[in-house]
Amino acid sequence: MRKRLPVFLGIVQSILFASHWFVYETWTAFRAAPDPPGVSGLAMVFAILSLTFPTAALLAWRYSNVFVRAYYKVAAVWLGFFSFLFLAAISSWIFYAVVRLSGSSWDRQSIALALLGVAILASLYGVMNSAMVRVKRVTVNLPNLPVAWRGRVAALVTDMHLGHVRGKGLAKRIVKILGRYHPDIVLIAGDMYDGTAADVDDLAEPLGGLSAPLGTYFIAGNHEEFSDHKKYLNAVKKSGVRILNNEKVIVDGLQIVGVHYRDSVNPERFRGILRRADLDADTASILLTHAPNQLSIAAEAKIGLQLSGHTHGGQFFPYTWITSRIYGPFVYGLQRLGNLLVYTSCGAGTWGPPMRVGTRPEIVLIRFEC
Repeated sequence: MRKRLPVFLGIVQSILFASHWFVYETWTAFRAAPDPPGVSGLAMVFAILSLTFPTAALLAWRYSNVFVRAYYKVAAVWLGFFSFLFLAAISSWIFYAVVRLSGSSWDRQSIALALLGVAILASLYGVMNSAMVRVKRVTVNLPNLPVAWRGRVAALVTDMHLGHVRGKGLAKRIVKILGRYHPDIVLIAGDMYDGTAADVDDLAEPLGGLSAPLGTYFIAGNHEEFSDHKKYLNAVKKSGVRILNNEKVIVDGLQIVGVHYRDSVNPERFRGILRRADLDADTASILLTHAPNQLSIAAEAKIGLQLSGHTHGGQFFPYTWITSRIYGPFVYGLQRLGNLLVYTSCGAGTWGPPMRVGTRPEIVLIRFEC
């Protein structure tokens, strides 16, 4: 893995450098006045900016201090802004070709400026939108639901990604929001941490303020596997949250199974865990697992409802399109596969660029009926 890391970083940096060069060359070509001879100041700025996110990520894996966090935030925001600038550059060439073919009189600089403005506005909206956690309400009809659960509400929280961008403040905000709605149970479906260097105990500490009468439960996502798996689980446990270690619990007659991400991606291991859970097919069951993978295995095990996150809904275009191609209808929201209901949340936080366009950060309140 360590031997392949320099190769991977080299590929990523090459892509970032090439794409920054493309945006710079597009702007240069569409400007009314040509660039002066030699390397311009703007070219140097773009070259330096292409280095920010890879270097920030390397620092973030090793250090957690105010300077690294600030640098990482700036680099992550720039990466998001640049994604829209790159789309604007591509669109400029396409729009210009259409204008030329149609014989319209738009000049090249006006095209570039208009699309640049749209890119900047979309980026600013994306940053603000990603910071506003909404509450989404869903009603789920579960066959064989215990009478005691009729009308009860479960809160689903996923993908907070606490770390260098979203810190302890997000956890406090989520606890405060849930305190207003008083859910009967809280289910945390992984990626509570971003995986970068952090004081994991301090980030989890606000979860001790959750007071759901039927408890709070957690399973790990893929970002809890970026370093020592146990340190994340121990921090969550220390906060007072119950870890579901590939096991079933019965909460007032309802079966709840929790499977960690790394054990859900292996079909045979996943199937074995669900088999050992010894589910009662005549009683409603919930599977808490990070990603909407291996759905046919969950359906085969007679699970009634699977609760997941992981996809983020893609956060913003073109990643919204990419994730929808990967997960299909299960990329977001309440869907059905045979007798299995699946709710995939787009999460409360963000990964990478703190931006959301076309998606909204959410906490999900699930009301159970039968």
